[in-house]
Amino acid sequence: MPTDTQQIIDEAEKLGKLVSQHPAVENYRKAQRAIAEDPDASRSLAEFDRQLENLARQEQTGMGITDAQRQQLETLQTRIVSNIKVKALNMAQVEFMDLLRKVTQTIHRPLTGVEAGYAGGPSSGGGRAQASPPGLGSIT
Repeated sequence: MPTDTQQIIDEAEKLGKLVSQHPAVENYRKAQRAIAEDPDASRSLAEFDRQLENLARQEQTGMGITDAQRQQLETLQTRIVSNIKVKALNMAQVEFMDLLRKVTQTIHRPLTGVEAGYAGGPSSGGGRAQASPPGLGSIT
C-alpha cells in the first residue's frame, strides 16, 4: 500500500521530536545560550559577520579587499577562536551537524540503495559534517 504525504509528514514530526531530545541538540542550545550571555563573544561574532558581509558586497561590486581589511578580519577571527565559549559552540555545532548528517543519510539510504552515502550529499568530501561559521544559524 502506498504511503501518502500526511503519513510521511506525521513520521517526520515524530523524528523531529526524537532528534530534539538528543544530547547533541541540548549541547548546541547550551553553547548558543552561553554565547548570547557573553557580551564580548556575541559582539565579536556579530562584528565578524558584519565584516564578512561587507567584504562580500565589496567583492560583488568588483572592489578588491585591502590588506588592512584582511588583517582586521584575521585579528577579529583570532580573538573569536580563542574564546572558550566559541570553541564550545563550534564543537557542539559539529556534533549537531553530524547527527543531522547521519539522519539524512539514513533517510536517503532506501531511496538510493547506497550504504555509504550518496554522490554530492553531506557525506561526500570527507565524511564529517562541516559547521558553518560560529554564530550563524540557530535551532532555538
